[in-house]
Amino acid sequence: MSYNATGNSAGRRITALLDEGSFVEIGGAVTARNTDFNLQEKAAPSDGVITGYGVIDGNLVYVYSQDPDILNGSIGEMHAKKIANIYDMAMKMGAPVIGLIDCAGLRLQEATDALEAFGSLYYKQSMASGVIPQITAIFGMCGGGLAIVPGLADFTFMEENGKLFVNSPNALEGNEISRCDTSCAKYQSATAGLVDGTGTEEEILGQIRSLVCMIPANYEDDLSYDTCTDDLNRICEGVEAAAEDAAVVLSHISDNSGFFELRKDYAKEMVTGFVRLNGMTVGAVANRTKLYNEEGEAEGSFDCALTVDGCKKAIDFVNFCDAFSIPVLTLTNVAGFAATVESEKNMARAVARLTYTFANATVPKVNVITGKAFGSAYVAMNSKSVGADIVYAWPSSEIGMMDADLAAGIMYADADAQTRKEKADEYRKLQSSPQSAAGRGYVDAVIDPADTRKYVIGAFEMLFTKREDLPDKKHGTV
Repeated sequence: MSYNATGNSAGRRITALLDEGSFVEIGGAVTARNTDFNLQEKAAPSDGVITGYGVIDGNLVYVYSQDPDILNGSIGEMHAKKIANIYDMAMKMGAPVIGLIDCAGLRLQEATDALEAFGSLYYKQSMASGVIPQITAIFGMCGGGLAIVPGLADFTFMEENGKLFVNSPNALEGNEISRCDTSCAKYQSATAGLVDGTGTEEEILGQIRSLVCMIPANYEDDLSYDTCTDDLNRICEGVEAAAEDAAVVLSHISDNSGFFELRKDYAKEMVTGFVRLNGMTVGAVANRTKLYNEEGEAEGSFDCALTVDGCKKAIDFVNFCDAFSIPVLTLTNVAGFAATVESEKNMARAVARLTYTFANATVPKVNVITGKAFGSAYVAMNSKSVGADIVYAWPSSEIGMMDADLAAGIMYADADAQTRKEKADEYRKLQSSPQSAAGRGYVDAVIDPADTRKYVIGAFEMLFTKREDLPDKKHGTV
């Protein structure tokens, strides 16, 4: 076999990713078959990519790892076919595919052969979408057409020194790399939002191992459970103090305080990630108005509003959860929409797609209103009216058309300040209180924040056998 655990970066990464001694190489003897431009005179062991299978904490996975030292790290016909073969096997077995990318792009000497094989790889990824999880990690170069590969994947991680681009930074009009490095990990994670997590090679491989252990192996798999060693009825004292940072709340209510956050650098006002509740993996989507660091200090603040990027982030995540039958929990604290000229270009479409995504998801859906829930922004955030199965609200929450003071100011614009205050208090009690919403059936129960964990676990246990049929159609168009 050509695989060498220590001889090259491709082999080293596989060794670090998989359980010790579990990797089995497939296609180790395959090499380039093209002879144009004297290509046969250049050594091309494995045609520059190691492919095979192994296990992560006992979970079967298929892996391909690219070697940048073979033919300048280019993708040729046989290189792409080896990866496509791994996809065929993963689809048959119902196991995730993990791609460790470090490649300069298409092999020029093979031209149309390489291009055809590249297109076949896109097709395999497209057919695998929603059937098996696809994870990519970028360690070196990932440019041009190869950038489509992580774009087609479900999750993408990127080493701090990696490069991801369709067009290189210097090829963009009015830009050069020292001004704005659009290919760097920081840009792709914080601005473009394609990358779920960044770090060192060791950190990325560790994140992938953790992720594989939390998600199903395929869309029919029901084995992504773990034994719960936490108290199902654990009281989460003081959790309401962290309501502004939903990531902290999610950590509080999760089994053993574990929360695997995704795309944490992108659209920070929207939180997405996985928690475990009674051992079951649950996808979490939540609004955030403040970001706290590990020392409890505020590092950033955000408007209590939906943004275009926040909607996109939530849409992608909920779509993944629905495809793989992962229940969805939302923590809602939203008062409206981001109001800028730039956001207005795409806001209506983004919120429409978010609404459609929640409404179209047939997995169990639970919503906890932790703060404000105003207007159409709330409706889009997994409200009961668009399909939430269970909705809880904290006593301090506000649910309605808008803030009570603002509503009173509109309805009694000509009244004096005292009258407007009295009417605002009346509006708050009659129209904006969680008790009022519960009285109309829009909220199922008003719960103490400390009891959130046990109520949410109970709801998902009850919803475990949920079955829902949507109208018969080929697919929606939103």
